[in-house]
Amino acid sequence: QVQLVESGGGLVQAGDSLRLSCAASGRTFSAYTMGWFRQAPGKEREFVAGITWNGGRTLYGDSVKERFTISRDNAKNAVYLQMNSLKPEDTAVYYCGVDFPGHIIRIRPDEWDYWGQGTQVTVSS
Repeated sequence: QVQLVESGGGLVQAGDSLRLSCAASGRTFSAYTMGWFRQAPGKEREFVAGITWNGGRTLYGDSVKERFTISRDNAKNAVYLQMNSLKPEDTAVYYCGVDFPGHIIRIRPDEWDYWGQGTQVTVSS
């Protein structure tokens, strides 16, 4: 069993930055792919970013490339999402996820294994 707790969300203005954190506990954190998805009201859960078990590979959704950066610290059982140049369309609940195949990054949310409770990010114009 894996438990995930996100933090760092909030209300910001367009152009601002935020850093989301996800603390993991339970099974061997360092063996898994970690990632971030988001879901806006009335929309499906969308892939934002993923990182393989050792940080050797990252992948980003098209709408956040060049603005968001994912990183992880296996010693702290944590994964982070640095979000820069935020836009109103980034407004959503952001979820941290775990995917057991630690060497690949999948973008379909139904393929991921565990989720946190989510943290709200609201970007005003």
